[in-house]
Amino acid sequence: MDENTVLLAQDETHVHSYQALRATWSPKGEQKQIPTYGHHAQVTLFGTVDTQTGDIFCTTADSCNAASFLEFLKKVMKRYANKKVIMIIDNARIHHAKLLRPFLKEHHQRLYLLFLPPYSPNLNPIEKLWRWLKDSVISNMFHKNQSEIEQAVQRFLDFTQSCPEQALRRIGC
Repeated sequence: MDENTVLLAQDETHVHSYQALRATWSPKGEQKQIPTYGHHAQVTLFGTVDTQTGDIFCTTADSCNAASFLEFLKKVMKRYANKKVIMIIDNARIHHAKLLRPFLKEHHQRLYLLFLPPYSPNLNPIEKLWRWLKDSVISNMFHKNQSEIEQAVQRFLDFTQSCPEQALRRIGC
């Protein structure tokens, strides 16, 4: 691959306010308590990770649908304006929507979607990034609203931007 081409692993995820409980250390005889308010906030993320440099590009969306995916693709193409983009993606319905066809046709010289086999998340490197994100942001923690989740996600993304080599190591590239 030359310097004018980027290989991006892409996926969507939801970061929920409800707890993902994981094994953790605590003083003997004291069980860790995590509060809850009985309502659930979430943040929907669309993201890519450059498998060569570890650069992570993430945006939030109101929902996970074809229109949101199209907006994300537009931002990706703007971010990599002078590059050819090869994007590894899964077979989610939103990735095959009719709504995308005009955009894909317009950008067919610069954007190539490389679809993974069905039911193979283990082949998409960004899935490991999402796991790392969720382990860092929601495991054994409580966020009382969407704003708190967004702030925690942003702190994680800021951290990963400061050390892309860790992102590469985590995703196995």
